[in-house]
Amino acid sequence: MCLKIYDALRADRFPFKPVREGKVGMYMCGMTVQDRPHVGHMRGTVVGDLVRRVMTYFGYDVTYLNNFTDVDDKIIDRANEEGADYRTIAQRNMDCYMSFVDLLGNRRATLYPKATEHMVEIQDLIACLVGKGVAYPAGGDVYFRVDRYPDYGKLSKRKIDELRSGFRIEVGDRKESPLDFALWKMAKEGEPYWDSPWGRGRPGWHIECSAMAMKYLGPSFDIHGGGIDLIFPHHENEIAQAEAATGQTFVNYWIQHGLLLLGGEKMSKSTKLFFLIEDVCQVAHPDTVRYYLLSTHFRSPIEFSEERLAEAGVALARLQSTAAALCAAVGVPPRLTAEPFPPEKIHDLEIRGVMEKFIEALQDDFNSARAIGNLFDLSRFLNRHLALPASGEKEATIKEGQMVLHHLADLVGLNLLPLDELATPPDVMRLVEDRAEARRSKDWAKADLLRQDILARGFLVEDKSGKSEVRPCR
Repeated sequence: MCLKIYDALRADRFPFKPVREGKVGMYMCGMTVQDRPHVGHMRGTVVGDLVRRVMTYFGYDVTYLNNFTDVDDKIIDRANEEGADYRTIAQRNMDCYMSFVDLLGNRRATLYPKATEHMVEIQDLIACLVGKGVAYPAGGDVYFRVDRYPDYGKLSKRKIDELRSGFRIEVGDRKESPLDFALWKMAKEGEPYWDSPWGRGRPGWHIECSAMAMKYLGPSFDIHGGGIDLIFPHHENEIAQAEAATGQTFVNYWIQHGLLLLGGEKMSKSTKLFFLIEDVCQVAHPDTVRYYLLSTHFRSPIEFSEERLAEAGVALARLQSTAAALCAAVGVPPRLTAEPFPPEKIHDLEIRGVMEKFIEALQDDFNSARAIGNLFDLSRFLNRHLALPASGEKEATIKEGQMVLHHLADLVGLNLLPLDELATPPDVMRLVEDRAEARRSKDWAKADLLRQDILARGFLVEDKSGKSEVRPCR
C-alpha cells in the first residue's frame, strides 16, 4: 500500500508524489501571538509533527516550516493595553508556545519563520504582483485584484460571483472591488511600520505565508496545513497570490485539520472560548494531552472536555501499564534508533500483522486514531503472553513485541516508559519558592509568570492543600 493523502483542493485521497524526489517540503500555518497558546493551537503542532514523523519514517528528507505572525492589529492592541512594545508581547507568547511544543513531545520544525523577519521577501512578492497588474496601490495600501485571478475560490469551492453578492464597499474604502484583499496596510499613527515603495506600513495577513513558504520551499511544494477555518479566506488568498506571481501550482496537498470545539463552537481567542494549554497541563500530563489529540483523525473536529481528557489518560495508562510489565519481565527495551525497520524482520506473525496494520493506518491519510487502536491489539497480545509459563520462546516473543510496541508508539510520538525519578534542579526549586511567595502576597500576575517559567524548564507545579508540589513533565 502506498502513502495516500487527502487533498482538500481535489477533495479526495491521492497517492503521494513529491515535487522533488526523496524530498518533502511542508508548511503549517502557525500562531498569531497576541496571547498565550490554547489547546487548539497545540493540535496544529501535533498534527504537523505527526505528518513530519510519518514522512521521515518512509524515507523522505523533510523541510518543515511552522510560522509565527508576530505583528498584526491584535498584537498591537494587546501591546497598547499593557503599555508594552508589540515585540515584547510577541516574544513572550512565542516563548510560551515553544515550551509546549517541547512538552507535548514534538520534534521541533526545521524553521519557525516570523513575518517581521521577512519584509524583503514580502515586499518583493507584492512588487511582483503590482508589476503583473494583479495588485494595485491605493492611498498607502496595496490590494490584490481578485477578478484578475480566474481560479479564485477553487480551494473553498466558492464562485467569485457568489462571493461578490455578499460584500459591499464601505465609504472611504480604497478597494476597487469588495473582494480585493490587502497585501500591504498603511501604518496608523503610533503603529509599528516598515518603509516600502508604497509608504510606511506593514503586510496584510495572507501575504506573509506565501512569501515565507516560497522563500524556503520554492514556488511549488508538497504539503500545506493549518486549521480548517483557514481554508477561506487565508489559504484561498495564499493560492491566488502565489500562483498569480509564479504561474505554477503553489501546493500539491492541502491538509487542513479539524477544530477543537467547546460546546460545539470553535475554540478561539477572539470569542474567549478556549483553554490555555498551560492550564490543561496542570490537570493532565502532557503525554496524555498528546494522546488525546492523536486519538481522533486529524481532519475530524474534537469536542474538548475534561471528561474526555480523563478518558485519554486512562487509555494511555493501559498502554504504559503493559510497557511497565514488559520492563519487569525482560528489562528496559533497547534505545530506539532513527532507522526504521520493516515488518518483514519480525518473526512472530501476529506481531508482524499488527505492525503492518499500524503502518497501513498511517499510510491512509495519517490515520493516527486507527494506528493507536493497533497498539492496543499488540498490548493485549503481549499481556496474554506475559501470563504464560516461563520459556525461551515466551521471552523471545515478549522481547520482540516490546521492541515493536515502543517503536510504533515513538512513530506517533507517544511515550510509554514511566518517568525517570528526577531530582528537581535548584533553579527550578527557587522559582517554585518565589511563586509560592507571590501567591502569599496575592501577586497573581507574578505567580502566573513564574508558573510559565517553571513549565518552560520542563516541570509542572501544582497547588495542593496550601502547598506547591513540582514534578517533571517528561
